[in-house]
Amino acid sequence: MIGPLLFVCVFLIEGTVPAIRPAGYSALRHPVSTFAIGEFGWIQVANFLLTGALLLAFAFGLRLALRRFGGGIWAPVLFGLIAVGLIGAGVFTADPVSGYPTGTPAVLEGAARTTQGSLHDAFSALFFLGLPTACVVLGYRFARSGHRWWAGYCIGTAVVFLTGFVLAAMGFAQNPTFVSVAGLLQRLTLITGLAWITALASYLLHRSAKEG
Repeated sequence: MIGPLLFVCVFLIEGTVPAIRPAGYSALRHPVSTFAIGEFGWIQVANFLLTGALLLAFAFGLRLALRRFGGGIWAPVLFGLIAVGLIGAGVFTADPVSGYPTGTPAVLEGAARTTQGSLHDAFSALFFLGLPTACVVLGYRFARSGHRWWAGYCIGTAVVFLTGFVLAAMGFAQNPTFVSVAGLLQRLTLITGLAWITALASYLLHRSAKEG
């Protein structure tokens, strides 16, 4: 429950507090990952690592919590991959994008890409693809166990998350329609997905406590 809330609070503060917001950075235009570039980059790195560690712990407890909904191994495995994706995204720093830091190209291509940046993107894919997949898997589990509201919430989150991810990616690739709001689209996507994780953890925790 704490990890997703922490992650969102940190990147929102980084984007709004002038004392730690990097020069030339725009929360509307630039991705959360590029906070890791620069003087206060350690804050976002720590944010990735701590949130990833908390979600990894959640993955281990999830299998036991889901037994009353038909069990299954796929959801815990997917959350493990989501956690590893965040940890890897913290270990490996993103390449510059959309002209940040100031003076860098809008998009790095070919030899201009760094190994660090490529690995960051690969680990990030575990998060951005793993989360909606987990939504679908759990939506199926909830539907089979008769929890239709939760099933709908899971599937709805998957659709909104994937849509936001695709649009933000198009913006970071300099699509003229979305480039100026790609950062905002990514933030809304992250908030949607991470809010779902917090709601899921809260629901499972309270249900387990209620049933003893």
